[in-house]
Amino acid sequence: MTSRIDPIDAGGGQHFNAYVSLPDQPNGHAVLVVQEIFGVTPHIREVADRYARDGYLAIAPDLFWRVEPGLSLSHSKEDMQRAFAVLEKFDEDLGVQDLGATLAHARAQPGISGVGLVGMCLGGKLAYLAAARLPVDASIAFYGVGIEKKLDEAGDLKQPLLMYFGGKDRYAPPAVRARIEAATAGNPRVEVRVYEEADHGFYTRGAAEVIASAHAEAKAFFAQHLPTTVGAKS
Repeated sequence: MTSRIDPIDAGGGQHFNAYVSLPDQPNGHAVLVVQEIFGVTPHIREVADRYARDGYLAIAPDLFWRVEPGLSLSHSKEDMQRAFAVLEKFDEDLGVQDLGATLAHARAQPGISGVGLVGMCLGGKLAYLAAARLPVDASIAFYGVGIEKKLDEAGDLKQPLLMYFGGKDRYAPPAVRARIEAATAGNPRVEVRVYEEADHGFYTRGAAEVIASAHAEAKAFFAQHLPTTVGAKS
């Protein structure tokens, strides 16, 4: 496994960077790894590397490039304050647009037949929006914060979407999860799973056994929904 930085064409002569983790044994699929509010941190790069070890071409775009490019924050009190300040300036619609550009970049890579998307926290909300707005083959939203504010788009969910929540997550309490489940209950493409003993951030900073279990389920979801036939790219 190796890594590189790719420039992504944002249109209008603009570009932004993405961390790319390259598999030693490609499986013909790509996964977009969508950041938390802290930027493309070591945690996010590790998630990308995790998928690359499983054979996926993993791409983690810098979605804060319009506000503060290259941002990578810790979870200290000071960095938390800085992250929320950057978040206030972040345009979600442009973020989804940038995911569309990253999706096009992924599909243009040699040997890619399908592209999935996995996002955490802010990235979880963007994964939900991507499933409604973009031609991504399948999306996974880990503890997406603020999805309940965009339930007017639930009727537009035409791509497979798996949403994970932690039972102890104060950012997505039971009442919020109930609203999300009610809004998506009639859609056979959408599934909600809850790790009752997990807190927010469990896919990157949780117990090893929870990470392993969730990751195994995520891979099974992608195996079910990503195309199985590699295109004729060279």
